[in-house]
Amino acid sequence: MPSATDRAAAFAPYALAALRIIAGLLFMEHGTQKLFGFPGLPQSGELPGVFTLLWFGAVLEFVGGILIVVGLFTRPVAFVLAGEMAVAYWAFHAPSNFYPALNGGDAAILFCFVFLYLAARGAGPFSVDGTRAKTL
Repeated sequence: MPSATDRAAAFAPYALAALRIIAGLLFMEHGTQKLFGFPGLPQSGELPGVFTLLWFGAVLEFVGGILIVVGLFTRPVAFVLAGEMAVAYWAFHAPSNFYPALNGGDAAILFCFVFLYLAARGAGPFSVDGTRAKTL
């Protein structure tokens, strides 16, 4: 008879897929907010100018979020997005306060480490990468 740990381990690939999809959707939402003002304007109250640093970040968030959701090129995309979040934290959040809960950077830290995990682990099931690996 399988142990509770064995039964829980059987769900691990599905948990990975859920983590990837939800993280990608949430990340993509940050991009749509900065690029299109949807679902609302960013905290600054205005959209970033085209070809500014914030605009490039928004493009990475939107396009990278889509690629993470579908699980296409997950490892390299996740690695780039983890780097983006590290830069976002140290450049925009950390200078205002040491504590992430006070400087608003807790999401950036969490996204950074989720994306590092996906870069190391891969997309898992229900992904284009997983489908392509099976056909190669």
